[in-house]
Amino acid sequence: MSLDDAAEELASTLGVDKSEVKEDLEKLVSYSVPMDEAKQSLRRKYGGGDGGGGGEPPATDVGDIDPDSGNVTVTARVLTVGKRSIRYEGEDQVIFEGELADGTGTISYTAWTDFSLSPGDTITAGNAGVREWEGEPELNLGESTTVTMNDEPLDVPYEVGGERDLIDLRPGDRGRTVEVKAVEVERKTIDGRDGETEILSGVVGDETARLPFTDWDPHAEIAEGESVRIEDVYVREFRGVPSVNVTEFSTVEPIGEVDVSDSATEMTVAEAVDAGGVFDVELVGNVIEVRDGSGLIQRCPECGRVVQNDQCRSHGAVDPEDDMRVKAILDDGTDTVTVVLGRDLTEEIYGGTLEEALDHARDAMDREVVSEEIAAELVGKEYRVRGALSVDEYGANLDASEFAESDDEPAERASDLLAEVGR
Repeated sequence: MSLDDAAEELASTLGVDKSEVKEDLEKLVSYSVPMDEAKQSLRRKYGGGDGGGGGEPPATDVGDIDPDSGNVTVTARVLTVGKRSIRYEGEDQVIFEGELADGTGTISYTAWTDFSLSPGDTITAGNAGVREWEGEPELNLGESTTVTMNDEPLDVPYEVGGERDLIDLRPGDRGRTVEVKAVEVERKTIDGRDGETEILSGVVGDETARLPFTDWDPHAEIAEGESVRIEDVYVREFRGVPSVNVTEFSTVEPIGEVDVSDSATEMTVAEAVDAGGVFDVELVGNVIEVRDGSGLIQRCPECGRVVQNDQCRSHGAVDPEDDMRVKAILDDGTDTVTVVLGRDLTEEIYGGTLEEALDHARDAMDREVVSEEIAAELVGKEYRVRGALSVDEYGANLDASEFAESDDEPAERASDLLAEVGR
């Protein structure tokens, strides 16, 4: 049902002006309130009760819920519970969120009212709204939802509770608990929703992985080199990889030393791409091409973007700054990824500094000689690459922090690859 049709229906049922109802409905929907939930809110506002829907919707298995399910009644086990503050209609509102499950699947939920949920509870949520969130259905538990606690626990094939290793975190996770070591910590001042705000950002690690983090309410316990247990974090995507977010509702406690592996997670290119992005990954493959835009480049002095003909897409005509980089295609037989090397690694491969590369280009009266020399050095050889891999609509890219020629035995590599593909 379109917004205009919904407004027409409400105006007719409630006996109020359509334009007024439509304005209210547009406002609620713009804040991602599901249509059914918004309509019920307006029925209450204009004195229409609960809309006379004839009781709660029929019971629905979690696995049968899709974004078009409307309102449902679900009996499920609470797997996780998170708590955070959002800005809604210009005001701060505390919401509760996490995962529910029954024997048929799991589903994320957002509760706009405190139903006193705890991990392990078995509940029946009646008249729960369904909306689409990042392509998946999500339950919305609002004022019109009834939540009943069941004495008999529902047996589900999923882990109850939010404790996870970093390698297992995914964007969209809520109410997670991690035990990590703060590898890098930086205090920043940003332009937040209430003006200038201080945050902490950096990198945390455990035995399984390293991930970026942001602490929106700086906790003194999160300091470089310190190990902490952080309860109630949520995870969202940052530059194509999961990012741990700590809030005012998170609990942070010092713990004993957490070991952080010095090595990155080793994957095939296909595994890393299928994961949707990995913050610290190691790949091994052959460079099959050095792409255009490698060698000598020029950047905008304001934003750092690569410019063409002294024109920046954001700042127009600029006086550009010289730089060097490499964009190489790495192929390991399972998939390909574009590896991006910054100035330091590029100078190592070229065998000279930026200034020497500029002199070389001037002598040859051709800036392309630098990229051609780099391509001659790289193409056809096998390399071990470490860095952050992200995936977007343009493909997979890895910003390299380490890049070195591989010393693996080719026959052993081929055997391992065939075994991987044959799984």
